Amino acid sequence: MIDYIVYTILLTLFIIISYQIAFAIQNKTNSVLLNPMLVAMLIIIPVLFWLNISIQEFKHHTQFLNALLEPAIVALGLPLYQQIQSIKKNISKILIILTLSISLVMTLSFFISRLLIERADIAISLALKSITTPIGIELTNKLDGIDSLTTVMITIAGLTGAIVGHKWLNFLNIRSPNAQGLAIGCASHALGTSAISRISYQHAAFGSLAIVISAIITAIIAPWLIPLLQN
Repeated sequence: MIDYIVYTILLTLFIIISYQIAFAIQNKTNSVLLNPMLVAMLIIIPVLFWLNISIQEFKHHTQFLNALLEPAIVALGLPLYQQIQSIKKNISKILIILTLSISLVMTLSFFISRLLIERADIAISLALKSITTPIGIELTNKLDGIDSLTTVMITIAGLTGAIVGHKWLNFLNIRSPNAQGLAIGCASHALGTSAISRISYQHAAFGSLAIVISAIITAIIAPWLIPLLQN
């Protein structure tokens, strides 16, 4: 029992320290390419391979950190509250835009995956990539997808939005903080939103809003849309 506790503490501290190092590197370089999550992964994964720690063992000993994922999102509620009046004025438009966007992304992801790979479980997993991790995993399991693949794709979607999302939207001449926040929050969830929250409170507020609404919309429409696409 003591060995288990010590092992868990050491592994948890290693993850926290790795992220703090990655965070310090980005602050020092001020480079969007050196996203703390990405750099931390580049530190942690080789060490896990070197120590021959399996993913099941890693998840078992870091479940405390995983449990903090959901309440951590609550921190994004402050900028949401600060922009509540602007959100109220546009809530109907926001709901329509996010519903159409999520439906389109799931449909395209599913059909392209089936066309290229021809495996329904992979198509389901890829179709659920743009949603916060806990809900994505639950939906994937319910719809007979591969939860580990969904987790990887959610991470990739989040990192992509965090690293290049803002620059890509500027390149497309989409410069409204509200539009940028909604787009990145919907496509890249918490990782993308935490990155753009440094730009302004508007980005953070609309990104947070997109995370919450996208999760609700996906949880409602995915259980009937994906079986419909399969048929």
